[in-house]
Amino acid sequence: MQNEILTIALPSGRMSEEAINFLNETKIVNVQLPNTRELTFYDSDKKIRFLLVRNQDIPLTVIHGGANAGICGKDILYENGYDLTYPVSLPFGYCRLSLAISSDLDEKQFFKKSHIRVATKYPNLTKDYFFKKGINAEIIKLHGSIELGPILGIADCIVDLVSTGRTLKENNLKEVEVILESTATLIVNKASYYIFHKQIRELIQILKHKINKN
Repeated sequence: MQNEILTIALPSGRMSEEAINFLNETKIVNVQLPNTRELTFYDSDKKIRFLLVRNQDIPLTVIHGGANAGICGKDILYENGYDLTYPVSLPFGYCRLSLAISSDLDEKQFFKKSHIRVATKYPNLTKDYFFKKGINAEIIKLHGSIELGPILGIADCIVDLVSTGRTLKENNLKEVEVILESTATLIVNKASYYIFHKQIRELIQILKHKINKN
């Protein structure tokens, strides 16, 4: 079984570049992202195959055996509570899930509202956040640009991922509270952890050594 190819799902986009750069630095692999629209690529020497998958789809890809392991943001895992092993938090892909309101609003007055409409891609985390505050919140799940919620008048605020905060400012929004912080993390299919035990343990040890060394 040790001769079989280990498949790792990576998030397409900026985080895939960060992930490959980090894995190359550790000498786990020596690969480059494809310049084409190909969604798979290999390190034939290390017998590792990579898949490029949307960040939101990586946990399900790993759960259902499409990949043995994956790298994705913790925000996706916290939102959905997937039954996976998360052995290593990785030092890239940092962002924060935050509550943002119109820059014209007073924060203290905002939280005194009896009913708040919230636009978000994270309904479970958002619902839990407002529940703990004892605030009646109507969750409006959007899939595109969340910042449009207040602009269109369909939401009083948003809960969304923030990196630099530039997009918020450009849309007359201000960050008022961080709900959680997120980085990339390695996730592993529980069955694969036993089938590819040697490879996955070596992968985890090398990643931890690199992180501790930094």
